[in-house]
Amino acid sequence: MKRKSVWSFQFTTASLVLIPAAVGINYIGKLFAGVLKLPLWLDSIGTVLASMLAGPIIGAISGAINNIIYGLTMDPISFVYGITSVFIGLVAGVLAYKGWIGNWGKAVVAGLLVGLTAVIISTPLNVWFWGGQTGNFWGDALFAAVMANTHSLWLASFLDELVVDLVDKVLVVLVSYAIYKGLPHNILQLYTGDHHVESLDK
Repeated sequence: MKRKSVWSFQFTTASLVLIPAAVGINYIGKLFAGVLKLPLWLDSIGTVLASMLAGPIIGAISGAINNIIYGLTMDPISFVYGITSVFIGLVAGVLAYKGWIGNWGKAVVAGLLVGLTAVIISTPLNVWFWGGQTGNFWGDALFAAVMANTHSLWLASFLDELVVDLVDKVLVVLVSYAIYKGLPHNILQLYTGDHHVESLDK
């Protein structure tokens, strides 16, 4: 099947199988980063991969479901950032459709754009719900240092989110692209059709 536009999608068997697979990848990544206390989230690999394969709507749904499940089973804070995951899926899906996750260099740029999106959406949430902090040890250390020197809550919160999200989302997009590149062509065709596969492989 070929998507006529970036926003067209169908709940086919392939996409219905992809959503729980993407959620599982996200869940494991976030759990892994949390247990090891990494300066990363690693909770969007499945979302980005789903967006690359089946478009921004499926990616956004995968991201939102992951936050709901993680919030119910591990950390209620995850509920708040469901909207961030939705936007990550949407932006990644549009970039993939436009061919902006088509090689390693483009994937880095796409990762930065996805990261900036996450920062813009998450920073107000951090300020409104958690006093500006992210809950990430490394980011919150920077938050404390900036607050001590500037007393600017918004600047401290923005930098707290930025220092984690930019690196995290570049790595997430690169890993997602590597997985995508490793998938057999017949699997890719189940989701995107020849036209979209070619646009990502330019």
